[in-house]
Amino acid sequence: MRTIKLSQALRPLAEYADELDDEIVVLMNKNRPVAAIVPLRNVDRESLSLSTNPKFLKLIQRSRADFAAGRKRSLQEVRELFHLQAPAKKGASPARDRWPSRRKPASRRRGHSG
Repeated sequence: MRTIKLSQALRPLAEYADELDDEIVVLMNKNRPVAAIVPLRNVDRESLSLSTNPKFLKLIQRSRADFAAGRKRSLQEVRELFHLQAPAKKGASPARDRWPSRRKPASRRRGHSG
């Protein structure tokens, strides 16, 4: 980690950001950290936004506390709670295995005698 005093930061922040490898640059004002320039390789905007959202962080904290206290559900319990089916097995045709056929029975097709 590298620190730079704001009073001594003479170059634009973009130049400091261009020099980052995996290093964090902390900007200091009167010997107190006030900001950081952090490399964001392989981080999407949504993840970055959620990681700093107070409501999301509170939700995660509450969920971790519930888990630690033994208040948790298995995947099967969640599926049952929301009336969800398990995903189709690999190699199965989703259209054939999940939804009923829209094709008319042979006895109701035009031109079919039987």
